[in-house]
Amino acid sequence: MREASFIDKNKDKWILIESNLRNKMNVAPDLLASNYIELTNDLAYAQTFYPSSKTKDYLNELAILAHQQLYRDQKSSENQIWRFIGHDVPEAIWAIRKPMLYSLLIFCFAIAIGFFSAHYDLDFVRLILGDYYVDMSIKNIESGDPAGVYAGGSEVGSALAITINNVRVAFLAFAYGIFYSIGAGFILFSNGIMVGAFHYLFYQHGVLREAMSAIWIHGVIELSVIVVAGGCGIAVGNSILFPKSFTRLASFKRMIKTASKVLVSTVPFFIVAGFLEGFVTRHYQFSIWMCMVIIVLSFLLIGYTYILRPYQLAKIHGWN
Repeated sequence: MREASFIDKNKDKWILIESNLRNKMNVAPDLLASNYIELTNDLAYAQTFYPSSKTKDYLNELAILAHQQLYRDQKSSENQIWRFIGHDVPEAIWAIRKPMLYSLLIFCFAIAIGFFSAHYDLDFVRLILGDYYVDMSIKNIESGDPAGVYAGGSEVGSALAITINNVRVAFLAFAYGIFYSIGAGFILFSNGIMVGAFHYLFYQHGVLREAMSAIWIHGVIELSVIVVAGGCGIAVGNSILFPKSFTRLASFKRMIKTASKVLVSTVPFFIVAGFLEGFVTRHYQFSIWMCMVIIVLSFLLIGYTYILRPYQLAKIHGWN
């Protein structure tokens, strides 16, 4: 069936459903469920035969609205917080998976630039990290405690300050996305260069392995969720640059709602990273196995939350 015939055949039905959904009219649950099934069937057909058309995008938006209305009106004892964590957040992560991938690539590229720039320019590390920090780190290395910088201050005070700073960086990466994604890219790039130069400092003095066993105790979670937050910012910027079938304002509003769910999911991880950095990292010399177990578990937790679980649910629910 040609797309024009498909539209002509179903447009009256779609207009009626859209009117009910957008005007928030009281629709019987059975009718709403029936309409939702019809929409998803039409959407599946459009995805198969007109994958690049605006018709598919239009039906996808209607299906989302119908789904939200259906679950909002459904009377059940389901825990809404658990639904948000177990369904809404993974769905939002899946929706912005490409911007999150771009964020990871930008961050890794910046780390490489920071590392190799420090290798070819001996003053680069001091330029990026500052003389005081570099001199303090060298003194710690010479005293046999490469990551001694993490031992300063009280445990509670350090954890709180670190968490607040990390959350600030994440929200800046998100907020700066409004500047057509360039702002989020800048936050990712500048932090990536800093991380690369930081690691080269320890590599230069032959203690990279010892330092990484400390840094990555909290660094796995901390850096991963900064990348996630950067992906949220890029997604917001892209919604303005590439609004598809929506107006730029409508596209921006939709993406703010989606990306905000993902951004909120990073806050607990930043708290965990702050706790690890304030209470655990300073004891990295106690046991290399303790360090490795925490690092591996952190990778698994991040991988499951932001990669595996959204992928599993996307297969089950047929998310685009």
